[in-house]
Amino acid sequence: MSIIAQRTVHEGGAALRLPPRVAALIFVREQGLLVLWLLLIVIFAITGAPHFFTLGTGVNVLNAAAITSIFAAGLGIGVMTGVLDLSVPGTAAVVGVSVALLIKAGAPVWLALVVGLVIGAVVGVVNGLIAIRGFDPLIVTIGMLSVLSGTALLLAGGYDITGMTSLAFLGTERYLEIPAPVYISVVLFVVLTVMLKFTRVGTRLLAVGGNAEGARRVGIRTEFYRVLGFVISAVCAAIGGIVNTAYISIAQPAASTGVIFTALTAVALAGVPFVGGRGSLPKVFLGTVVLATISAGLLISGVPTFWATIATGVLLIGALALNKGTGESISRLLLSNGGMAGKRRPS
Repeated sequence: MSIIAQRTVHEGGAALRLPPRVAALIFVREQGLLVLWLLLIVIFAITGAPHFFTLGTGVNVLNAAAITSIFAAGLGIGVMTGVLDLSVPGTAAVVGVSVALLIKAGAPVWLALVVGLVIGAVVGVVNGLIAIRGFDPLIVTIGMLSVLSGTALLLAGGYDITGMTSLAFLGTERYLEIPAPVYISVVLFVVLTVMLKFTRVGTRLLAVGGNAEGARRVGIRTEFYRVLGFVISAVCAAIGGIVNTAYISIAQPAASTGVIFTALTAVALAGVPFVGGRGSLPKVFLGTVVLATISAGLLISGVPTFWATIATGVLLIGALALNKGTGESISRLLLSNGGMAGKRRPS
């Protein structure tokens, strides 16, 4: 019998052996993304030889993934909390422009960065307070995206703000040959992962996302945690806007809607259910690495860049279908085997 078929769970002091098909489906759901990434590396190492499988390409892939992952982290937390913030590109644009204007006006860089983060938090609070009044979060955040996009253009006068070299330490600088955005992304994911897994706040965020009514009945302030989900999403968008501005040394007032598309694809690839309640942030980061690997691999292999966009769309739909299919199949197979059936054996 295969190793997968031997996977067991322990309950009440006894070991319950999962049926082989269930164990295989769980493996696909839990480890499928890692297997996909390793497979992509092998394929592109061949088709993009000798330029793909190099240290330089690896660093560039990590850097591209890092910037996307900052947005994906916030979106992932929001989705797990049961909210979906589509105003992320607008928040990033407004914050990037605001920080740039403050620096141009002579404000200290640290003050400009603090103001940018505060703007992000305020956007999250506004989104949350409107949504908990019974309005559809999707409509609310789409409307906010329009407001923020127009505001960014108004503040910048419709033009890019150049010369943001004072932010190089957050964007183009490298430390130990690793670009600054990678460090920022890793720190952000570590902090948010610890918060989700090991704090009361994280537990309650997931509880509200999984069953808001049940959480309310046990005394959790569901409205507060829904607003907090919006705030985390918006603050991550603010960080992403700052890092992107630092990386290209330009504050662009035009909101890039492609950012949210790529970030949502990473969240879907990570297996985060869009109904909320659970998810893995490390997998979200891996999802962004997979997408960056595809883009770099296709480019180095000489494939037209539009195929990367097509591949991203296919992966988004495929990830949603896979998550839905494996979840339903696991539940059906477990029920047909008597819940967590399988043969009991001594523990």
